[in-house]
Amino acid sequence: MIYILKMKTIHLIFLYLTFSALQLSAQDIPTLDWDALQETKPWEATELYDPAPPKVTPSLFHSPPSDAIVLFDGEDLEAWHKPQYTYEGANMEILKAMIAKDDDEYKHPAADWIVKDGVFIVKQGSGAIETKEAFGSMQLHLEFLSPYDPGKEGQAYSNSGVFLMGLYEIQILNNYENTTYSNGQVGSVYKQHIPLVNASRPPGEWQSYDIIFNAPVFSRYGKLKSPATVTVIHNGVLIQNHVELRGPTVYIGQPNYTPHAAELPLRLQDHGDAVRYRNIWVRRL
Repeated sequence: MIYILKMKTIHLIFLYLTFSALQLSAQDIPTLDWDALQETKPWEATELYDPAPPKVTPSLFHSPPSDAIVLFDGEDLEAWHKPQYTYEGANMEILKAMIAKDDDEYKHPAADWIVKDGVFIVKQGSGAIETKEAFGSMQLHLEFLSPYDPGKEGQAYSNSGVFLMGLYEIQILNNYENTTYSNGQVGSVYKQHIPLVNASRPPGEWQSYDIIFNAPVFSRYGKLKSPATVTVIHNGVLIQNHVELRGPTVYIGQPNYTPHAAELPLRLQDHGDAVRYRNIWVRRL
């Protein structure tokens, strides 16, 4: 009993000393004379007015923002053509050979995917299409639809892909009640990063990607200075949070960086499925 009383006494003394210290600390906190400070306005020293962000009119529903480069507005594929090479992630040897043999004077055939009712559709077996204009770091918006196709499953169900700079793939696939390997499902950085969640809508419904891509930077001697990073929002849900890419997409083997141009075309993949696209625009970063 005596022990318990002693412990209670010690506890009360501790509380008293703590409370007294708090009171003392509160009395020591300096106060500001706001009336006097109006003369010098010291807060203005940390207020920045220059540079001022440029004015941009934000998008309204399906409209792009005012400073966007519209890549498809529902009319035609004038902003697109066929690529010189079909790479689409086979392996690093093919990728390096493709970059080494790139011919700036190559005459690209016109994009021949199907434009109908304000959307365009992958022309199955015709090969990929890419933008005529090249891009590096960017904000990209696109909308896609995986058609309902009974009997298909896994990687064979509405497969396509958006290749940033023609090299770094964000997978497009129907993964609504359709299972495949996690780092190859919709929203994955193909074979590199599994999406945080599966935000898929059912086949037959439109879906959206909003992608923030920071291109890799190479030194003048071809050494990697900073890797590419990407953030992906799928149907309004964050699924890739500023992830670091290990190199261009490869289907076989491990990715690694090889020097390439600071800007390259955006590519959409023909994987043999009639995936639909609409409302594609990009903002340079």
